Amino acid sequence: MVTILVNDIVPILVIMLLGYVCGKFTFFDDDQRQGLNKLVLNIALPAALFISIVKATRKMFAQDIVLTLISIVGVTGLFMVSYYLDKVMFHRSTQEAAVCALIAGSPTIGFLGFAVLDPIYGNNATTNLVIGIVSIVVNAVTIPLGLMLINKGQAKFKQKVAAKKDNGSTQVQVKLAPKKGETKPVVKSVAVPDGVPVSDEEAKALKEVGIQREIDLVHAEFDDHAGEKDAKKMNPTLKSIIDAVKKPVAAAPLLAVIFVLIGIRIPTSWAPTFDLIAKANAGVAVLAAGLALSTVKFSIDKEVIWNTFFRLFLTPAVIVAAAYLCGMGSDPTKISMLCLATGLPPAFSGIIISSRYNIYVKEGASSVAVSTVFFAVSCIFWIWVLPIIAGVFH
Repeated sequence: MVTILVNDIVPILVIMLLGYVCGKFTFFDDDQRQGLNKLVLNIALPAALFISIVKATRKMFAQDIVLTLISIVGVTGLFMVSYYLDKVMFHRSTQEAAVCALIAGSPTIGFLGFAVLDPIYGNNATTNLVIGIVSIVVNAVTIPLGLMLINKGQAKFKQKVAAKKDNGSTQVQVKLAPKKGETKPVVKSVAVPDGVPVSDEEAKALKEVGIQREIDLVHAEFDDHAGEKDAKKMNPTLKSIIDAVKKPVAAAPLLAVIFVLIGIRIPTSWAPTFDLIAKANAGVAVLAAGLALSTVKFSIDKEVIWNTFFRLFLTPAVIVAAAYLCGMGSDPTKISMLCLATGLPPAFSGIIISSRYNIYVKEGASSVAVSTVFFAVSCIFWIWVLPIIAGVFH
């Protein structure tokens, strides 16, 4: 246990603290901070997810169908429970609740899975099976689902605010990327309604005239101002799904799952290429999480406490109960693995998405920090209590 704390938990806290200090002393400005988030979200994390999932096989899924079903239904179901409870209990918007679910409802299995489970249970086929299946569910199901909900919520919010007739607007000159075959940027006169989420370019143009506005980076990724009429013809849910799948962080794991299911194997000679950029993911992601935390006033409130409890105690408790109800009681070690795999601290991709899109940043960063610290407590608790539960069923 001491080894886990020293080798796994302490480095996370130290690097997160380093990011926090760098942010407080403005070592990185806003553009650089967003650049780090882009590096993680669009390059390093997709590479890490792709190479970790594509190493799986169809046999892995069929090897233990009960474990696979509990992981798929349990992790996805608890993700949606986190989403709906956040909307009901704390009156959050769709996009805020979606980011909350990406944090409170998703374990950081890709980063800490092997680091935590291997020292306890050993590096064996069963350990790899549990980590592999949970990793696929988290990265190929919940991340695309969360991005879809964010896109859907942002689109509805934008339409709702823009529909207000008494909305004022500011005329600005927006510099857009050069057209194909040209080198000069395109300057476009745009009327930006007050209160409507804006893109990167619009925020910079508004800043030039002395107006500070929050950036809606979901819409910065996709040009909602051009072709808006065509977008309205598409079903909002379908558009949200398409927009989510377009993002590398969602497309990479989905593509990897498709490769696994149809039996396409990536040549082993390609692995080092993906591994090299993937190695940047963990450290930069934790550093970026610390930077995000430095931009907000850190606080521990009811919502942060709930998110921590949901992530570290309620989620694994439900998974353990489901495992025993589904007849896995004859293999308590596998249940223990599944419990710890689903009870890890929040996925760092959640806080990166939160910071990248400027949604739920304060609560998300605080939840990640508190959950990471208290994982040292929850890990010890589950290792102590699971043998007692196993003894009751024998």
